[in-house]
Amino acid sequence: MSQESLPNVFAGRMRRLLGDDYEAFERALEGAPTVSLRVNPRKAADGQDLPVGDRVPWCETGRYLTERPAFTFDPLLHAGAYYVQEAASMFLERAVGRYVTEPVVALDLCAAPGGKSTHLISTLPEGSLLVSNETIRSRSRVLAENMAKWGASSVVVTQADAKDFGRMTHRFDLIVADMPCSGEGMFRKTPSARAEWSLEAVRLCAARQRRIVHDVWPALRPGGLFVYSTCTFNTEENEDNLQAFADAFGAEVLPVDTPEVWAVGGALTGTLPICRFWPHRTRGEGFTLAVIRKPDDGPLRTTRLRPTRRQPAAAVPEEMKRWLAAPEDYALERTADGRVRALPRAFRDVVTELEAHVHVLTAGVPLGEVKGRDAVPSAALALSSALRPEAFATVDLPRPEALRYLRREALSLSADVPRGYILAAYGGLPLGFMKQLGPRANNLFPDEWRIRKTLI
Repeated sequence: MSQESLPNVFAGRMRRLLGDDYEAFERALEGAPTVSLRVNPRKAADGQDLPVGDRVPWCETGRYLTERPAFTFDPLLHAGAYYVQEAASMFLERAVGRYVTEPVVALDLCAAPGGKSTHLISTLPEGSLLVSNETIRSRSRVLAENMAKWGASSVVVTQADAKDFGRMTHRFDLIVADMPCSGEGMFRKTPSARAEWSLEAVRLCAARQRRIVHDVWPALRPGGLFVYSTCTFNTEENEDNLQAFADAFGAEVLPVDTPEVWAVGGALTGTLPICRFWPHRTRGEGFTLAVIRKPDDGPLRTTRLRPTRRQPAAAVPEEMKRWLAAPEDYALERTADGRVRALPRAFRDVVTELEAHVHVLTAGVPLGEVKGRDAVPSAALALSSALRPEAFATVDLPRPEALRYLRREALSLSADVPRGYILAAYGGLPLGFMKQLGPRANNLFPDEWRIRKTLI
């Protein structure tokens, strides 16, 4: 990439911000982007053929790869064994781990497609609840899919605007917001971002970020933490906004200590303790993060719930309870249309409160649905860590057959496989369900999740 391929106004601004460092920054943008992933600690096991390499220094489960494989055609990705994520953004683990040491109720406000949410639920102390939210409907469905594949049960996926959460006064101990931004940090990874960049876009993004934070701020409890991040370089969306929040809310921006060898940069203007990642200094793309603490000087207020109408609870088939490894930890609920979910008992009231204010897509473990006399397990249950492994017979598929399954093609199972619902697995990890009928097996992999690409 030559300097001329960058927007001229952007190049001029960056030269003024970086000074003598600009040439190295420009050369870094000419190179190939890094490839990295995070391993799922709930699912990774010895013997799995995971595409892993050097460790990402600030993330225990982060790994660099020397090349980018065809991830779509790796069944382990679909099983939730790992998540492909940009390395610099994995710094969230360092920030959260520094200040969150006890169970919390957390909100990931701008969560799709799920990189930070899958990371958060693996990083937060055991006993925490994560609300993973996306405003845009189509993206919220992708988020729900990725969270299901990650397999954690203490997760609620929602589709709502920041102002909807703002009505839930003091509900959250931690709010994480990876802000919609001008995307300068993605110029190397996503070249089309350069064509979409403009100074006006920077100003619009900065204003939108301020609106989002102001709208959701009442939902953060006094003394709670707000993690603000962007994948952009300019000061309007980073230093200027963070200073504005500190001034408006009387909030404190907290330091996140890092070893010098990591080469994590600081603020370009002012004195706030901001963490900045640059492609010419670290193995990753552009990323900026700061931790903000809300003043702990006001009384806690409880949220007044809107009354909700509930259908009389229908009975849940006993066999569905046996699908769970620890059914006593969950409250099982059946809706009027026959769908059954298992909510962690500790958070049932929180889910009730959420449903009074925002659109909830999934909560806890979607167990399945009741169709007549048949209890049909859900794809999310197959991927959940809450599943009792012995609840279903398992067929471990070789890679070609696993890919056929993930394309939702028909499969034939051995005659010794028992009839009924069967777990289709790869490398010891469940992918989803099939129903063995004898001479044939029905592929129950969700159509909206299936692989549509062709491997060349």
